[in-house]
Amino acid sequence: MKNIQVKWLYLFVLSLIWGTSFILIKKSLLGLTPFQLGALRTIITGVFLFIAGFKSIKQIDKKQWKWIAISGFLGSFIPAFLFAIAETEIDSAVASILNSLVPLNTILFGFAVFKIASTKRQVLGVIIGFIGTAILILKGAELNPQQNYLYAGFVIFSTIMYALNVNIIKRHLQHVKPLAIAAGNYVVIIFPAILVLFFSDFFNHKTFANPYFKISLVYVTILSFFGTALAKVLFNKLIQISTPVFASSVTYLMPIVALTWGVLDGESFTLLQGFATIIILVGVYLSHKRQQ
Repeated sequence: MKNIQVKWLYLFVLSLIWGTSFILIKKSLLGLTPFQLGALRTIITGVFLFIAGFKSIKQIDKKQWKWIAISGFLGSFIPAFLFAIAETEIDSAVASILNSLVPLNTILFGFAVFKIASTKRQVLGVIIGFIGTAILILKGAELNPQQNYLYAGFVIFSTIMYALNVNIIKRHLQHVKPLAIAAGNYVVIIFPAILVLFFSDFFNHKTFANPYFKISLVYVTILSFFGTALAKVLFNKLIQISTPVFASSVTYLMPIVALTWGVLDGESFTLLQGFATIIILVGVYLSHKRQQ
């Protein structure tokens, strides 16, 4: 399969996985607090990655561990908690829509901090995609006036960290195998996650007595395996075979999947949101750099 086809395949699969992650977070919160969810998601993911990639960790050089650690906190640990906190107040689909700011931040930080150039075509694609995202945000706010949009700041802060992480992987971990990066990330962050879980009142009879506790554990396990462990490896590979901007453009497709799940879960979807979705797809197409 040609490289260009592989990149689009990775993008499509990741959009399905991560687009579904937002509804899984929402369902997991039925029986867990945001801190319990973030900690469990990190711990369970770490276990999966250790089983699959323990041997690959040995391939990481000592000088690369600094970047592995930074990548782990920016790309996995902190956002796991921030998204869970955000979804206590805003819909899962809205959180996914706000996550579409990642490509814009990727270009800004890539140019300003990491000196990674982007083409005019990529910049145009990001701008068009951002316009579509803005329409979705405004319509979402109109449909859900009761939601506290201050919590959207947690998602926006996460997009900044995701953008930094994408550029770090491209700049400093380009030649490290994707599985090794993901497993290495969780070697660093799993112990802080265990501490958070311990102090989150998880081991409390009230937590276990919650009628949604067991099903929430099922949801967070699915989220951890597909939405974090498998997706992290695929995403790291996508960054290495494409560009930071193209890889981060997965966040433009995710809202489409998330909105679909939202509709199935009883959330609203309008004709204008459908139009915004088409605009987003145009942005994704334009953000692809044909020369690479």
